[in-house]
Amino acid sequence: MALHEIKVEKAATQLAMVDANGVIDELQFLHDITVTPTAGLPASLDAAMSFRGYCSGTDMDPGLKGKIVVCLAARRPGRPSAAERLAAAAAVGVAGLINVDDRGFEVEPPRWPEAYARAVTLRDAPPPVAPPVVVLRLNAAAFARLIAGSGRASEDILNEGSASRPLPHFDLAKRFKATFARTQSEYTSDNVLALLPGTMPSLSQEIVVVSAHLDGYGIGEPVNGDSIYNATFDDAAYVSTLIQFAEHRKGRGLHRPVLFAVFTGEEKGLLGSSWFMQHPTVPLTSMAAEINLDVVRPLFPLKILTVLSMTESTLGDAARATGSDMGIEIRADREPERNLRQRTDHWPFLKAGIPAICFVFGYDPGTESERIYRAWYRDRYHKPQDDLEQPFDGKAAKDFNDYFYRLVRTVADGAARPALIAQ
Repeated sequence: MALHEIKVEKAATQLAMVDANGVIDELQFLHDITVTPTAGLPASLDAAMSFRGYCSGTDMDPGLKGKIVVCLAARRPGRPSAAERLAAAAAVGVAGLINVDDRGFEVEPPRWPEAYARAVTLRDAPPPVAPPVVVLRLNAAAFARLIAGSGRASEDILNEGSASRPLPHFDLAKRFKATFARTQSEYTSDNVLALLPGTMPSLSQEIVVVSAHLDGYGIGEPVNGDSIYNATFDDAAYVSTLIQFAEHRKGRGLHRPVLFAVFTGEEKGLLGSSWFMQHPTVPLTSMAAEINLDVVRPLFPLKILTVLSMTESTLGDAARATGSDMGIEIRADREPERNLRQRTDHWPFLKAGIPAICFVFGYDPGTESERIYRAWYRDRYHKPQDDLEQPFDGKAAKDFNDYFYRLVRTVADGAARPALIAQ
């Protein structure tokens, strides 16, 4: 699979705020601020700034043309999405858009420092539609510095935004100045596939795909002195689960064939799974089901399992039946605002009309399990600390592996081919 990458170079990129007296306050790239890499990223940017609340269409006016608009990127029902903020800003001709993190969205907190600023696409795919303005992301911790001199209190704005209350509009006392340096490169990365043939010729065209992803974040911005992003639970552990399952079968097939798929490029936009769906090694019509392993996290006892896309196919019935046999409560996703459904490698299969599911360890609000889960996302997710030294629940890991193996056997040996459920 051939890939095209655009990367913003850390050493040659500088971002700062300048007050009326010429005093420069430099923002630390990848810690205070980062930028969306695009082929059209300008070499420099120098403009006045204006804060416009949540940056809906009604927050904009023609007087913002040529300025940089600062928005609170609230992740709340009824507030503009990232695409809606960008469209509203571009419609009035702004030079740039700075999205300030919603620090109150604790379901999946913002992660700083960022590993790097790069965008990866399939080389033979149509070029992605680049945003018409420079798009930046600001750490909420740096917001006070950004609006200093405006007479406004950053804490008040961040707190009101966390509560989704109305926000003020005001011009900032500082200008934003930046120089950007980017590079473009091309390289290849492979998916890894293996087929375990089925034992019933009549079901040979009903293949069950089981998958995980092999890419992590590589070498990146150091965190606590460590720059190796190990990706143990995202997603190396589940590549190991597939290997273990294959070794356990020792070539003994189930009724339906099982296609083991270890995808690359998941972290940069489901690239490997999307490529596979565009260039399948078996006919798409012969793929009966897809069971994906990602975001599982055996950090506490397995009593509840959230199944993504559970209600969209009869795979949900198989998941519930398997859980019932093992004393595991099976739930649909109770945090859809995280959009996990479209962030894992089962999503391209669903889009192609193939029944597909994925899993997350579940918990009840206010429990120790929730505390552990939130702490993991805060301290380890997409960081070097997702390593072999981290604490985890060994029995929970074994229980999940047992659950997964049973579910695959149930689906592969079941009498009926999995089917989508009309929504």
